[in-house]
Parts: sequence; C-alpha cells; structure tokens
Amino acid sequence: MQGILNILKAPGMTSHDMVAAIRRKFGVKRVGHGGTLDPPAAGILVLMLGKATRLSEYVTEMDKTYRGEITFGVRTDTQDATGSILTSHPVELTAYGVEEAFAHFTGRIEQVPPMVSAVKQGGKRLYQLARRGETIRRPSRPVTIKRLELIEFSPGEEGYPRALFECHCSKGTYIRTLAADIGEHLACGAHLSFLLRTAVGPFEIDDSWLWEEIKDCSHLSQCLLPLTSVLGKLPRVIIKPRAVESVSHGNRLYPAGIEDMCPPLAPDQIVRLEQPAGNLIALARWVEGTSNWYFHPYKVFQEL
Repeated sequence: MQGILNILKAPGMTSHDMVAAIRRKFGVKRVGHGGTLDPPAAGILVLMLGKATRLSEYVTEMDKTYRGEITFGVRTDTQDATGSILTSHPVELTAYGVEEAFAHFTGRIEQVPPMVSAVKQGGKRLYQLARRGETIRRPSRPVTIKRLELIEFSPGEEGYPRALFECHCSKGTYIRTLAADIGEHLACGAHLSFLLRTAVGPFEIDDSWLWEEIKDCSHLSQCLLPLTSVLGKLPRVIIKPRAVESVSHGNRLYPAGIEDMCPPLAPDQIVRLEQPAGNLIALARWVEGTSNWYFHPYKVFQEL
C-alpha cells in the first residue's frame, strides 16, 4: 500500500502518535509525516505510506498556513499555553499596534528555535535537553513569513489582549516563537495560546480526514491520495505502456518510449514519469548527451 494521507490531528496527540496509530490499525510498516505538529496544536498532518515516504523532501519543503491566537502580557517558558508563566502583567495595546508589529515580522526574518523543538544540537534533541532543565545557545535560522494577517483583536480580560491571526510561512517556521518575538517587539511579552494548521502546500483542512473517519474505513486506500499530489510543480512525462517494465527496473528512458511531454527542459531537470496520467512510475532526471537525450530514473515507485 502506498499513497498520501491528509489527516486532521487532534490536540494532545504527537505527530508520532498519529503515525503509530496508522501502523497499528492497518499494518502498514512504512509511514512517515511531512512536518511535525506540536502536541497542543491541531490541524493538517500529511502522512506518507509505503514508497511515498521517499517523497518526504517534497512535503517538508511545502509552505504552511496557520490560524492562531496570541495572548499579550504573559510570557511562558515554552512560548505557548502549556508552559510555566515567567512574567505576567496587564498591558495596553491596540489592533493598530499589533498590525504594525505584524508588518515588521513579514518577509524574511531570523528565528531562534525554541528549547522545546525537535532540532538536534550536539547530537541531542533540544526538547530532550529542556526536559532535563537545560538551556543552551541556539543559532538563529532564516524563515520567510509570506503573509501575517490580523483576523480579530480583543482587549481581553483584565488587560491581557488577544489577537487572532493567520500566517502563511515557509518550512521551518516556529509559530510559538513568532508569537513570543512579536511580544518582545511590543515590549509586553506574549505567548501562543492557540494554533491550528489549516494548509500544507496544496493540502487543505477542508479536505482532511478525521481519525474517527479513517478507523471506520473498510480499507485505508479509500482515504489515500496519489503520489502525484505532492509533485504538482514537477513537469510530467507520459511514457508508453510498453516502457513501464523497463523504467520500473531503473533503465534509461529514450524518446521512443515517450508518449507525451512538455519541452523544453533544463539540464538535470527532475520530472515525473507517469502511465497512465496520474499514476507515478518513477522520478527521473533529464540527461542531454552529445548525440541523444534520455531520462534516468532514480526513484522508482511502480510495484511490479
């Protein structure tokens, strides 16, 4: 069994919990996810089953979209609502002030990964060190905030304003850190009090499956999307039916084995070889020789 599963993770579960549940329920050995979602957060988790795990780099590179809430005036040691309060004091803040701060954090910015993240440093996950009460220096990383929009602003109770926002960002963005950094920029402190991931690349929350729905499926294949669903940006080459077996063995594909393609292609261009359209046979590189050209398969997905 192989394919892509767009699942809606409930708050309280880890991403690994979701992977383990699929393995146990359906007996699928190879299951991976395309980007961790923190346990307190809910939202889309893109799972790859079977040979689809070989496409993980395409999923992890996808942009993410979040709907979240920032609570101002309260700093926590985890930068979200699950942590211990470090400081707390009422603040005066306006929607205009928040929007100005959002504009400051839109575009290419630097982030320091939180201590509760899964980033490895010195051979250890940061969250493992945090559980032991350790805090170490972490180098900042560039991320891109492509859109940061204020949806709703509330003065809050007892002087602790809240801002509901939507964020479209590059891979590797820590939304909890974004919330905390915005609070520091406004000199009042803040933490992320709610988070929902609404999209991962082309995968949207309206099209996701609940775990309860998946458990009731007679066969998991009913819920799976084709491998090509994560490869929309790659050029498609339709190969002739008689070339499928050869390509599946990793052999070169010459012009005689091609049914349809869209030239021109750049040197070393990665393409998806399909037969029929929508059924991924392999990923291949375009190789242009002195007297001829061909495609060299380097990842084969067709199960013979």
